[in-house]
Amino acid sequence: MITIIRTKNYDEMSRRAANIMAAQITLKNDSVLGLATGSTPVGMYQELIRRCEAGDLDFSRVRSVNLDEYVGLERTHDQSYYYFMNNNLFKHVNIDPAQTFLPDGTCKDTEAECRRYHDVILGMGGVDIQLLGIGGNGHIGFNEPAEAFAARTHCVQLAESTIKANARFFASESDVPRFALSMGIGEIMAAKKILILASGKAKAEAVKGMVAGPVSPQMPASILQFHPDVTLVADEEALSLL
Repeated sequence: MITIIRTKNYDEMSRRAANIMAAQITLKNDSVLGLATGSTPVGMYQELIRRCEAGDLDFSRVRSVNLDEYVGLERTHDQSYYYFMNNNLFKHVNIDPAQTFLPDGTCKDTEAECRRYHDVILGMGGVDIQLLGIGGNGHIGFNEPAEAFAARTHCVQLAESTIKANARFFASESDVPRFALSMGIGEIMAAKKILILASGKAKAEAVKGMVAGPVSPQMPASILQFHPDVTLVADEEALSLL
């Protein structure tokens, strides 16, 4: 079941999303947060930082697992998701760095790393709330349109549309990694709650497919229709086709 919270713009979307995430942390101070990267959640992270700095939010017992990481980027690379999370959230709040987990995209044996990361998630007892964005082609995490839903953390070859969409973050399109490690659909669906954010007209088709289309691995986000507790926070442009 997908509950929709309609907002006027990106800033309101970010505030409303921060309210949901902050409530989770306040009600369960040792929550396991599933976190996401990309431009969409940045505003929400900024609001959570503001509340932590004001003394209204405590991350000291929180643990986190991230959805994904590029293959081949060192953690010091400014487009690695490790770098992103540290600069956009972790170093600004009182979370224990030892309790923040991401896949290791530099690992030579990607299959072994995927198994290891799956065990990390299981070892935490699962995710209390999973944050998601949605790609223009309906991907969640880096689960691209495919013939079947992937159950576990796996190595994904990125779709050309995803590479083009992410090229704005790199010097050129040729610099965008072609592979990533991503939580599988099964791991995402195992989260107790899911919070998904969408902003802008470019996401409208994907949002429509997620909420109102048939459930298909060709539209990975459509699987969320089968989850019992999903909240979509989206602005008017992203919801314009519903």
